[in-house]
Amino acid sequence: MHQFRSAWWCRGALASRHRRLPGDGERGGNPVELAVAMPAILVMLFASIQVAAVFVARSTALNAAQSGVNAQRLHQAPPGAGAARATRFLNQAGDWLVGWEQPGPSCVTNATDVTCTVTGRSLSVIPGVSFSVRQTAHGTVERWTAR
Repeated sequence: MHQFRSAWWCRGALASRHRRLPGDGERGGNPVELAVAMPAILVMLFASIQVAAVFVARSTALNAAQSGVNAQRLHQAPPGAGAARATRFLNQAGDWLVGWEQPGPSCVTNATDVTCTVTGRSLSVIPGVSFSVRQTAHGTVERWTAR
């Protein structure tokens, strides 16, 4: 009788130990899902950082061009005042816009208008990829007019 009881207990223990629970067929699925999804997540992360860097570089270039226009449009401003102000702005703005030194900010003035252009490249988190940036600002030259 003693053998019968222990055999019954062993059979019950083995049966309960190997009983399949809901979701047991997907054991180990999470690491596989993560391995499949992680490259897509990383690509989206780096792409969003790159997009942000391009927008900051464009904003920096536009602000430098507007600063140059504001300096060059003043009444009797000396030639080159706008380009010098844009260069000073870019030197203080940090490295969001790279390669702006060649050819450098340019301002063209005629009798009524000033146009300043800043070109360069944005920082790149993707090696070997370059995003060019070119921003232009316009303004009216201050001058005396007869009424």
